[in-house]
Amino acid sequence: MKGKVIVLVALISMLSAVKVLAHNETKEFKVYGKCGMCEKRIESAAQSIKGVVAADWDKKTKQIKVVYDPHLIDIKLVHKAIAGAGHDTDMIRAKDEDYKKLPGCCKYDRAPLKKNEHSGHSH
Repeated sequence: MKGKVIVLVALISMLSAVKVLAHNETKEFKVYGKCGMCEKRIESAAQSIKGVVAADWDKKTKQIKVVYDPHLIDIKLVHKAIAGAGHDTDMIRAKDEDYKKLPGCCKYDRAPLKKNEHSGHSH
């Protein structure tokens, strides 16, 4: 009897975990950076947003994979947090003053501003 209860509790726990994970989405997008310090900064910025379950940035591909709950956040918040840490994403360019705060080894080549793009500076 005791064994059946343990199995039942374990089964309920697994079903609850699957239910929670079923609500999550995964997005992958470009984030500019260069080194291991960038990786920590980028991942920490993404994970600072409540609703982000996991974030993993690959310095070779410059791609971040973010697992998040779309019922809690819009992915644009993750882009904003990463840009706030000084790293351009394929959606949001970091403000010049945030980029300038990066250590020298983390200063990546920035893409030129597109016509009418204003996210990298203030008026």
